[in-house]
Amino acid sequence: MKIFLDTAEVDDIKRGLDWGVVDGVTTNPTHIANSGRPFKEVVKEICELVDGPVSVEVTSLEAQGMLEEAREVNQLGDNVVVKVPLIKEGIKAIGLMSKEGIRTNATLNFNAAQALLAAKAGADYVSPFVGRLDNVGQVGMDLVAQIKTIYDNYGFATEIIVAALRHPTHVLESALAGADICTMRMGIFEMLMDHPQTDKGLEQFLQDWEKVRVE
Repeated sequence: MKIFLDTAEVDDIKRGLDWGVVDGVTTNPTHIANSGRPFKEVVKEICELVDGPVSVEVTSLEAQGMLEEAREVNQLGDNVVVKVPLIKEGIKAIGLMSKEGIRTNATLNFNAAQALLAAKAGADYVSPFVGRLDNVGQVGMDLVAQIKTIYDNYGFATEIIVAALRHPTHVLESALAGADICTMRMGIFEMLMDHPQTDKGLEQFLQDWEKVRVE
């Protein structure tokens, strides 16, 4: 399973890349706004840092407007993937972008029927938002399992990016479900590597080593 960082903070991306296990980045208008920097400047820098896909979201609500935005955004880097909301106009836009060779990420996915239509339209990725479903009393990971079954049934090439993660367990559950990718905030990414027993064990090993090592 690939790991993406869900951020527009360049310093976080650099740290993640330094650890050697980050495969891509997803952004959205909120992340870009929070960076406090111009949109194009941020996207270009991220695309230059990251070898893998960088998802950048359109804001138009009409298919033609989405396509025009996508053409512009696609010029910011060879690794740009255009995020398109899963609304009716978004499905139309995904089909149009697919014909032009523009890679797409169908975002704001909350049911398996949406994911099916996204794959049929030619989306390269689909992003189920599991944490937001959990927030309203549904089991978000059930959606990931449903999409995985549908895509396997029909051989769709669309990759599943599990998004809106709330804790490290979502990452584990995504891997067990066979998701292609998890995208997460830096805080969750760091928690994947932390365990108090690891720290305790290491501390004990170093204390014991001090007792026996020879100068």
